[in-house]
Amino acid sequence: MSRWPKVVARKWLNIQSGADEFHSDYAIRGKSERRKSCSDDDYYVFVREDFSGWLKAAANGHKQAAIRPEAPPVTDAVNLKMFVGTWNVGGKSPHEGLNLKDWLRSPAPADIYVLGFQEIVPLNAGNVLGAEDNGPAAKWLSLIRQALNSDQELPSNHNNNATWPQGDDQQPNLKPRLSFSDLCSLEDQLGQDDFQRLLCDQEESTSPNCRPGTPETRHRYCLAAGKQMVGIFLCVWVRADLYKHISNLKVSCVGRGIMGYLGNKGSISISMTLHRTTFCLVCTHLTSGEKEGDEIRRNSDITEIFKRTKFSRTYKDPRHHPLPPENILEHDIIFWLGDLNYRLDAGFGNTYELLKRNDWQALLEKDQLRIEQRAGRIFKGWEEGRIHFPPTYKYLANSDHYVAQTSKSKEKRRNPAWCDRILWKGEGLKQMCYIRGESRFSDHRPVYSLFSVQVNSQNKPHTITTTRSCPPKISTNTAALSSTCVAKVQAEELLIFPRTET
Repeated sequence: MSRWPKVVARKWLNIQSGADEFHSDYAIRGKSERRKSCSDDDYYVFVREDFSGWLKAAANGHKQAAIRPEAPPVTDAVNLKMFVGTWNVGGKSPHEGLNLKDWLRSPAPADIYVLGFQEIVPLNAGNVLGAEDNGPAAKWLSLIRQALNSDQELPSNHNNNATWPQGDDQQPNLKPRLSFSDLCSLEDQLGQDDFQRLLCDQEESTSPNCRPGTPETRHRYCLAAGKQMVGIFLCVWVRADLYKHISNLKVSCVGRGIMGYLGNKGSISISMTLHRTTFCLVCTHLTSGEKEGDEIRRNSDITEIFKRTKFSRTYKDPRHHPLPPENILEHDIIFWLGDLNYRLDAGFGNTYELLKRNDWQALLEKDQLRIEQRAGRIFKGWEEGRIHFPPTYKYLANSDHYVAQTSKSKEKRRNPAWCDRILWKGEGLKQMCYIRGESRFSDHRPVYSLFSVQVNSQNKPHTITTTRSCPPKISTNTAALSSTCVAKVQAEELLIFPRTET
């Protein structure tokens, strides 16, 4: 109890404590201090960049660069697939048997999984003002690890044709199916075997035209970075052989909750460089409410997240190591995902009639996010895929019925809305599908999108000064977030250089 006043004061005054630290499967060995914890196989590594001698090198480097500038390295393109998913889990901790394969399945195996959660803990005063409860995050990590690294193939059937329930005895077909436009996009992006397997998943298993294709290669995935801020949780999983190409992993958190600073609402952003392409992954939970004017508060959240998200920089010789991005918009590719909480515009009287007819396009004309974006007030120049699925919020617990169908109280009644969204910005991106899952675990339905991503790869490999290793076995221990070999990395700026100097 002696820590309670200090914790509250830190959170209330927005004093950063470990805000730039994150969890990872990978041990970074080099100029670091190794400290044992939990067991011989589990340890934290606190990295402190050694800046001694760099100032002199920097001065010499600038003189040489002025006389003898080096030509930019020759690059070529690498095509990867990225799975981006978001889910508001309603403050519920996952049970051991929760099947995440229904959410993580995709038409083709992804190389990178970006998974954002909201409300992994209840947003009560104890969790907002008190010490962070990372128990649920550990459980989610364990379930994700098991789902991605299971020997059994992730199923890949999809359905976005779920319908508005007409009565208690009529439930929608929960078998996911892709929209026609998604199928057309996937035909261009997938190989013949993957597309044939996808078509067979869409048809009945007894179809004589379905022949099993070549079994897909199973990859092993490791946690590149995971970060929690109260109920928001963002984790990035990469194919084990890809991590050696990842550098400059940084995190930044922005609280937009109570007093505009606490972490019950806000964002977690992860910055990383893959080969020579920079990525920014932003997971957000914005202001809730469907009263008139609430959308303006959500717009303000977005503006503040752009303004206050900063990634620490360590000095490197710009001739050989381009300076990593310092804010969101400096990245080559950006994904913005989460519970954005935008609702359908107030006064839309025929909402329920359109829901019964599955007329999503007519409903989306009143979607606040699209209205604000068209007006140029937010996300100018950003993209979002076409939505062919029902609103993702708000459902009765363990049900396919919206709360609005049953609640008689206007205060508790929530009009259905597409609160859970995925947007992106950058070159070399193509969305292959945009889908919602049908898990009844929460009052939100999970959403995910699969992207084809083109990244620049340097022909001549970098000289790696630190070695990164992935843990040799999968851990199922959910008692602590540091299951398996966990690196807790803190980048400390010991020297600060003006932008003109760097």
